[in-house]
Amino acid sequence: MANSPERDFVLKTVRERGIHFLRFWFTDVLGTLKSFAVTPAELESTFDEGVGFDGSSIQGFVPIEESDMVAFPDPSTFQVLPWRPKDNGVARMFCDIRNPDGSAFDGDSRLALRRVLDKAADMGYSMNIGAEMEYFYFKDDTSTEPIDKGGYFDLTSLDNAHDLRRDTVLTLEKMGIPVEYSHHEAAPSQQEVDLRYSDPMSMADAVMTFRLVAKEIAIQQGVHASFMPQPINGESGSGMHLHQSLFDEEGNNAFFDPDDPDGHNLSLVAKRYLAGILKYAPEYTIVTNQYVNSYKRLVHGTSTPVYTNWSECDRSTMVRIPMYKPGKESATRIEIRSPDPTANPYLAFAATLAAGLKGIEDGLELSAPCSVVEIEGMSDAERAEHKVQSLPRDLGEAISCFESSELMREVLGEHIHRFYVENKKREWESYCTYVSDWELKRYLQKL
Repeated sequence: MANSPERDFVLKTVRERGIHFLRFWFTDVLGTLKSFAVTPAELESTFDEGVGFDGSSIQGFVPIEESDMVAFPDPSTFQVLPWRPKDNGVARMFCDIRNPDGSAFDGDSRLALRRVLDKAADMGYSMNIGAEMEYFYFKDDTSTEPIDKGGYFDLTSLDNAHDLRRDTVLTLEKMGIPVEYSHHEAAPSQQEVDLRYSDPMSMADAVMTFRLVAKEIAIQQGVHASFMPQPINGESGSGMHLHQSLFDEEGNNAFFDPDDPDGHNLSLVAKRYLAGILKYAPEYTIVTNQYVNSYKRLVHGTSTPVYTNWSECDRSTMVRIPMYKPGKESATRIEIRSPDPTANPYLAFAATLAAGLKGIEDGLELSAPCSVVEIEGMSDAERAEHKVQSLPRDLGEAISCFESSELMREVLGEHIHRFYVENKKREWESYCTYVSDWELKRYLQKL
């Protein structure tokens, strides 16, 4: 790697602040954060040569007979870890993963996202994305006993988590990750922290960092932070709502049209993008909602989506057009409400952006907005006419939609696509053969 301002900044900061450990972060294909540390003496050479590691031990990477992989740190992601001691401090950098011959590794999640961003650039667009992160605090990691009885926006003694949220937000800001909002969510012990929009790669890095920071701060206070999508029966689940917008080469919001004849202030580009998001949702849902438990959240009778519909105000639709600032160009965007916070953010962003770009490429026509109540009153023929599909009802259905998707195979690459299918089939088969407490309580005595 040639000298760069970012590289020089890292080397200087390490010297001046007495950083003793450099943690190299990357994710496996499922989005689990991985890390190893190097000392400052080795840092400069790692920019040029990378650091070798055993790829066969990482989910979705390579078999043991092809185990040698190399991690190259990205100096633009350097941040000191505020929760570590100042003396002999610790910093982190995200890494790109390569093969020993220096070629890009097809199982690298950052590479998958970078390919889609390059395609967007070729089409004349850049992207902004913001993430609303919902999660729970529990008294420990062995039960779902809440630490408070608060509800949506509560700021009373009912909300015992406000100090935890505050410390989490302050830590994120020390790491250069701005936060727009934080508040108590609807369920007991449920929280939301909204990360301020940025480019998709930076936002994916921020989501990975946020999940770790939330858990670290919770551990310091003797509680457990959980991003499980649906941990408590009968309560709201946790989502990762994605706010997306495209900008053209002149910096204009390509989603905004003050003269939209339909009155939504959406441009033709935005409508085609949204049509792509909706059309391909069943195919990418396994990426945005990747676990058995994810589908316990996407159910009827809640504020979470079950159909590929959209509206301006209805928060049970899959996509919403936020109208906090109607008519303001910079605020015009779409909000995808189906993803959950366990998703690998690099792949979730890649899949949804690619679906939207496909809608633009193919000139897809956007269906009329409709609510869940309207959809449930339609016949199958009427739903087809309105281009409304059902989201996968469980992981098994999501696997089928994803496995046959040519778009997802193209976007994620054969390596990641094949791993997802194989890994998720094993998870689904394991779940289907497990006898649950629900079954024992319902059937054991009377059957």
